[in-house]
Amino acid sequence: MRIDNLKDRLYRGLLAAAMVALTVTGARALAQGAPTPPSQARALAIGVCGTCHGVDGNSTNPMFPRLAGQHAWYIEQQLKEFRDHTRGDPYAVAYMYGMASQLSNATIDALAQYFSHQKTGPGKPHPAAEVAAGNKIFHQGIPAQGVPACAACHGPQGLGSKMFPRLAGQHAKYIMKQLQSFQSNMRQVAIMHGVAATLHRAEMQAVADYLASLP
Repeated sequence: MRIDNLKDRLYRGLLAAAMVALTVTGARALAQGAPTPPSQARALAIGVCGTCHGVDGNSTNPMFPRLAGQHAWYIEQQLKEFRDHTRGDPYAVAYMYGMASQLSNATIDALAQYFSHQKTGPGKPHPAAEVAAGNKIFHQGIPAQGVPACAACHGPQGLGSKMFPRLAGQHAKYIMKQLQSFQSNMRQVAIMHGVAATLHRAEMQAVADYLASLP
């Protein structure tokens, strides 16, 4: 059996256990219909979300994105899309559809606030040539292919804004997978489908390596 399959089975087992805790916590939040206290959000983030994303949002497994320092509004929107089954990348279907199903708007807001206030970890070194190529694409785009500069929306340092996610320091493999999902339209975001439509795999990889190297 492949190592990737073993890892997947392990995470599914861990998530099954986490779902028990999430169901209880989420049901209470839904029943109360009240703001989720920061202490409850922290316990949920550490005890459940932290299984994959790290207790402080700095995940070590590239299957799962780093959430530390991500914009709260963006986290909220993604959790609501997971809950509503409107975000369609493979890991969303496999993991987050179930994990978000019991979350109230109040709990989503509290989790988003928790992770957005966590300190981001350092970037990881990647091959210099890849980083340089990705830097150029990120800041200048590829005019001949109709690819705009990523920095136009995500900022010159990849820090994003309210509506556009922070990409600096994100796992290269995760960024790569999302770009491929945008390109295939599995993850249906019109603007990103347009950006990724003509990108070659090597170009995606270069951008992903560049962003992963940023602090």
